[in-house]
Amino acid sequence: MTDTDTRPAASVTESGARRTGSDNLPLGKAITAGLRQAMLDDPKVLMMGEDIGPLGGVFRVTEGLIQEFGDKRVLDTPLAESGIVGTAIGLAMRGYRPVIEIQFDGFIFPAFDQITTQLARMRNRHEGGVTMPVVIRVPYGGHIGSIEHHQESPEAYFAHTPGLRVVSPSTPNDAYWMIQQAIRSDDPVLFFEPKSRYWPKGAVDFDSEPTPLHATRVVRQGSDVTVVGHGAMVTTLLEAADIAAEEGTSLEVIDIRSISPLDYGPILSSVEKTGRLVVAQEASGFVSVGSEIAATVAERAFYLLQAPVLRVSSYDTPFPPAAVETQFLPSPDRVLEAVDRALAY
Repeated sequence: MTDTDTRPAASVTESGARRTGSDNLPLGKAITAGLRQAMLDDPKVLMMGEDIGPLGGVFRVTEGLIQEFGDKRVLDTPLAESGIVGTAIGLAMRGYRPVIEIQFDGFIFPAFDQITTQLARMRNRHEGGVTMPVVIRVPYGGHIGSIEHHQESPEAYFAHTPGLRVVSPSTPNDAYWMIQQAIRSDDPVLFFEPKSRYWPKGAVDFDSEPTPLHATRVVRQGSDVTVVGHGAMVTTLLEAADIAAEEGTSLEVIDIRSISPLDYGPILSSVEKTGRLVVAQEASGFVSVGSEIAATVAERAFYLLQAPVLRVSSYDTPFPPAAVETQFLPSPDRVLEAVDRALAY
């Protein structure tokens, strides 16, 4: 894979220069702003998906784009995820940079074959002679009280697949920059958007130098236990860290940001300091991203650990009805219970 994380020079287009300054935006609208900037920067960027045009998508993330760029660059598609991905593959082979939206996480499975056996393999199949700059946007995760197929966490399926990049922002600022970095990648990127974080606002700095797309980041310094997560789980970990601080325990919170490839440097450095690691995720625990992180840290930092690596996840069952989702999804209390177990060794 090639890496194209560097920020482009500001471009002047028919709609003006790159946005500057800062703003306080919800994560969903930060993605909208990032999509808009990518379309201004490169006329080969186009959007495809179910109801993404005049409606602006179920979560209104593409709102306003069809009015600005027209229906040749913002395309409403039939309800056919496999066809959407297949069309995007063909467009990529013809020099376009398609960004497709999967309306809900559980709807991605009809496109699983196209993604894992075609999209992921195309560059390798052509020995690097063909690029596949396709971004698949996936709203994922729980906490919205929805029904079956509308609250899933399928990221491990795609992280397991060679040839795919898999990322997930946890803040509006990351969302703004990471969607643009993903679109500039010549490899396919699964862009998992934590839907429960679409609405809370956060600062977006349009002038800052963005963190590289595949860099893990420490978001809160601590000394007693390292806690690691991605997407919406980062907010849960920060809430747990606030509670722990009141009890005299210092948690170091790490946002992995990129699931594949995964930057282990900050995690290993943190474990060297704390000697303890708790990995948390919304997805079920068996054969998961958390499993991979736990195994890798155990292999590479065994003699730094003062306790086993502990995992906190949802249960190994299908996502339950909304009435009991709060019992299914990891909470700050469940994270803190694992922290207490780690400290007890």
